[in-house]
Amino acid sequence: MEQTSLNLVAIAVFSMVIGVLVLPLLDVSPAVPAIVTIGILGAVTFDSFQLQGKGGTIALDWFAGFSDRHRQRVLHHEAGHFLVAYLLEIPITGYTLTAWEAMRAKQPGFGGVTFETEALNRELSQDSRQISLVVDRFCSVWMAGVAAEKLVYGDVEGGADDRTQIFTTLNALGLSVTEVKLKENFALLQATNLIKTNWEAYNQLVLAMRERKSVAECYQLLQNH
Repeated sequence: MEQTSLNLVAIAVFSMVIGVLVLPLLDVSPAVPAIVTIGILGAVTFDSFQLQGKGGTIALDWFAGFSDRHRQRVLHHEAGHFLVAYLLEIPITGYTLTAWEAMRAKQPGFGGVTFETEALNRELSQDSRQISLVVDRFCSVWMAGVAAEKLVYGDVEGGADDRTQIFTTLNALGLSVTEVKLKENFALLQATNLIKTNWEAYNQLVLAMRERKSVAECYQLLQNH
């Protein structure tokens, strides 16, 4: 079960317990929290099996969206991905900044930057010796969101999916857990250096993405810097 669905289950159980304890004091039937809990659990079950957890993600993102801090975190995280992908010449096809936008774009999570990989796949098929370089570039892009959060906020809240992507990719290539961690650390260092070196461009990109500028407009902005 998705973590977001588990969170909703925990909320449902907590609500039922509180309801059983408190509502009788307010002359409200104990059946009310039970009905609410059953409804939430039913929704979670449908979400898990029919929507692959996207419904729970959207619900939590909707509540978190009332927090400007959350919105800014996601924005700066995704801007890090965008900038480093641009600098490493990985073609970008789009980006999303909310779970709703991500679902409409058929992406997982709370948002993300999407890439055009056909050209890279052709490059790899023509010269398999390039695979290590290409993987290193993608690892840097995947860690760029973490790097951006760390630089802007001093800590990191996102990036779990990015780390999973790195582990899955490198593990499939036969790297050990230790080797994967070394690659991840190197990718984080490279992403951090790229963002710091292009700090002004990064901040301008954040403003552009906040206004939902198109990928082409973001590219033009970065070219000007």
